[in-house]
Amino acid sequence: MPNSVNAKKRLRQSLDRRDRHRATRSTLRTQIRKLRKAVADGDKDAAQTELKVTVKALDRAAAKGIIHKNAAARTKSRLNKAVKEIAA
Repeated sequence: MPNSVNAKKRLRQSLDRRDRHRATRSTLRTQIRKLRKAVADGDKDAAQTELKVTVKALDRAAAKGIIHKNAAARTKSRLNKAVKEIAA
């Protein structure tokens, strides 16, 4: 339990931030799942459409500091590779 005023404020801030980030991470994971399902089904058009939306969401999450920029880059690379494999 925080004792100082500053520590109490930091706790409040971190809890608020956690709630905001949780919602964004959840939608991000859902979007990635939708893309992976489109790839698994072999639906080329849907996969390419979902890829655009997913990449945008990953970039936004990385810019906000919700996920690390290298994690976003790695995920984008893997998803892009999967979409290219079904497009070929």
